[in-house]
Amino acid sequence: MRRPAWLTGADGPPAVTAVSRVLAVAALIALVGLLPWLSGNDPALTVLRAASAEREATAEVLAAVRQRLGLDGGPVGVIGHWLAGLAHGDLGTSWVSGAAVGPGTLEAFGVSLTLMGAGLAVAAVTAALLAAPFLHDALTGRSRSRGGAVAAALTSLPEYLLAPVLLLLMSVHAGWLPPYGWGGPAQLVLPALSLGLPAGGLLGGLVADAVSAVAAEAWVATWATAGIRGRALALPLLRRALTPLTGQVALVVVGLTGGAVAVEKVFAIPGLGRALLGAATAQDVPALQAGVTLLLALALGAGVLASLARRLLLGRAAGAGGIAAAPAVSRPGRGAPLVALGGGLTLGLLVLAGLGRDPYAVVAGRLEAPGAALPLGAALPLGADALGRDVLARVSQGALSTMATALVVTAACLLIGLLLALVPRACAGPVEVANAAPPVLAGLMVAAVTGPSALGAAVAVALVGWAPLAAHAAALVQEARERPDIAIAPVLGEGRARVALTRVLPAVVGPLLRHGALRLPGTALALAGLGFLGLGAQAPDPEWGLVLAEALPYIERAPWAVAAPAVALVLLSITAVATSRSARRG
Repeated sequence: MRRPAWLTGADGPPAVTAVSRVLAVAALIALVGLLPWLSGNDPALTVLRAASAEREATAEVLAAVRQRLGLDGGPVGVIGHWLAGLAHGDLGTSWVSGAAVGPGTLEAFGVSLTLMGAGLAVAAVTAALLAAPFLHDALTGRSRSRGGAVAAALTSLPEYLLAPVLLLLMSVHAGWLPPYGWGGPAQLVLPALSLGLPAGGLLGGLVADAVSAVAAEAWVATWATAGIRGRALALPLLRRALTPLTGQVALVVVGLTGGAVAVEKVFAIPGLGRALLGAATAQDVPALQAGVTLLLALALGAGVLASLARRLLLGRAAGAGGIAAAPAVSRPGRGAPLVALGGGLTLGLLVLAGLGRDPYAVVAGRLEAPGAALPLGAALPLGADALGRDVLARVSQGALSTMATALVVTAACLLIGLLLALVPRACAGPVEVANAAPPVLAGLMVAAVTGPSALGAAVAVALVGWAPLAAHAAALVQEARERPDIAIAPVLGEGRARVALTRVLPAVVGPLLRHGALRLPGTALALAGLGFLGLGAQAPDPEWGLVLAEALPYIERAPWAVAAPAVALVLLSITAVATSRSARRG
């Protein structure tokens, strides 16, 4: 019996997937080109004043400026003017300064490439160090628990959080390295570590898992029994393990572009990330367009290099369908659930401790140290911020606002993912593009159009956060449609809508809700990251990222003001990764 196409999940031929990918990339390019039109701003007067302060701003003069900027032809004219400029090497004219954005953007891009190269080197060394024990055990026939605690700890720390922590420990307290600036090798160390350690933790965990999985395959035992050991076995084992991970390396390179924005802000590096942040905050759309265009070119180049590396690793097998990833080897462990429980309880106690306090009132002197006495016998357990507000109150209340926003964003992503799962091939392209885009890039583009705000940050995180849930939902829908009871439902007279609502949907909702719950802390971290960069909630809101950013200029004078929100974010990060790891082991 041949089942209906809608039941098999074949919403189109394989060509639909390819068309979906092409359309998704084209839509992204069009979105970048349409940013000036989407913003709705008229920069004609600003550009005129930047070019000539004496010239009279008549209607005819302003119209000529709009024509020169390509803003007089509607959306089609805007994108046509942008593409024509790109073809001639013109990246546009700044809406703030009236100058060409190309030279400054290319100079900043060179600085960012240097930083990302150093970060990638740190990531490679870190990943090698983390994976080496697993390779040694694989060659000697022993086994380890999956992934490693060190890799998980490094992965759990986002760049915007690790950078202030390293600055506080290695520069302010130890005095080993300069805290800010760009130029000498010493000034590259802390930024490279901040950018490379989380990426190295991610890659190290992936390589360690892949090596453990490959070591469990039958051919490894056969080779070892035949006396093939040491380097003769290590090289084929690594080749087998690394080949499926080349795409992940490309995603890590793309992810470094998002992390570089925060790192460049913390260490005052004149790179592209910092320039993009300034352009988004000032809504200088052409400058943002130029930077995003270069980042898209970098992402495309990383993808091409990853494909070439994969073909090189495959060798003669490149034309035979490649090599599938080895099935994961899952081993039970109790550490991750305990860490997740401990982190969650500590965060809960922190929130409860500050619930009765006012996060907005000025209750003490500027940057009062922890333990300072307050009127009526109260005290400041975590000190005061630069305005004299209670840090404990702001961190506690910020947890509630950040998690509430994260809950709304996660719910929206769940709904989007569930709807798009019904057309898996058609949404393949958008899923891949959204999966590769860092939340920071989406935040920059949204802020350039609407201005920085808490709502804009939530929209930006949702624009990229739905993709993993949609991919999971599509896999669950496909799996559910293969069940015998659902396969026989059309024969029994059940229509498409009834099968979807009464059989497929109940099988999908439960696992997808659990997946969404696991992503909730990560969503909160993404929102806090945008708040830290000034793209999210604005003062005086006690949002965690904003609280950390407000305290950062006083890190040398009042490190406790930075330590409190940083510790809270570290706890949330570790809880998020530990929860995810315990769920995978379960």
